[in-house]
Amino acid sequence: MGEMSLGAAAVCLGAAVCLLGGPGPGARRAQLLLAGGGVVGAGPPDWGRMAGELRRLWGRLRVEWWAPAIGLVLAVLGSSVLPVVAGAAGMALLRRARLAREARRVRERRGDTVIGLCGALAGEVRAGRQPGEALLRAARDCGGLGEAQAAVLAAARFGGDVPGALASAARQPGAEGLLGLAACWRVAVDQGAGLAAGLERLEGALRAERDQRADLRAQLAGARSTVVMLAGLPVLGLLLGAVMGADPLHVLLHTGAGFGCLVVGGVLEGLGMWWATRIVRGAEAA
Repeated sequence: MGEMSLGAAAVCLGAAVCLLGGPGPGARRAQLLLAGGGVVGAGPPDWGRMAGELRRLWGRLRVEWWAPAIGLVLAVLGSSVLPVVAGAAGMALLRRARLAREARRVRERRGDTVIGLCGALAGEVRAGRQPGEALLRAARDCGGLGEAQAAVLAAARFGGDVPGALASAARQPGAEGLLGLAACWRVAVDQGAGLAAGLERLEGALRAERDQRADLRAQLAGARSTVVMLAGLPVLGLLLGAVMGADPLHVLLHTGAGFGCLVVGGVLEGLGMWWATRIVRGAEAA
């Protein structure tokens, strides 16, 4: 009986080795199992790879999908369809906020590339190259012109209106510094002024403006934290009510007084967040 069990185990292990891709680590594991008569451990799990997979999945999950998911959970717990409707509305708001945040990051990255373009162009001109050739090299190395790069480089290569092409490229969000580059180019070509000196001053001004925005954003971090805390207070209240056994979801969703409190509280919450966000954005714009 023991020999039959051992033979069946050997057949199963052979099939597993074939399925896993032939003799290799699987064959060695089978030999160890048959030789030792015990079970060979699978080894410690690869926690690093698992953490990487989780981070990748988290990155693919859009933040706005949390709103309908939470709404669905609350709808099941509260036996009402209202959280689902609120989750759908929250999804639109979160998506708008995410797109605005991504657009701001694109503007900042483009502004950084414009600063790099000014510095690289100044270096090329200092090295003795003509402005057109210097612009071609600098734009090829560090970018900064965005979608209008082909038009600007064509104007520089064939003697076209480079300042006009730069002014058109400056209409892209975050590329406003190209207006200064166009002005430096126009002054250098028309009046014979030093292009490299003007570009260096322009680069310094753009860097100072970027650092000022970063410093202001750091100073406004406390105000943004206040907005987040304000948004989380109702959730904290619901959790405290549930812990105390008051069943807040039933009161809010299935009683007239509770539903009235829910509507009034939601309106006040929205107004408070709108006002706080307006203050922060006004400070950033100023």
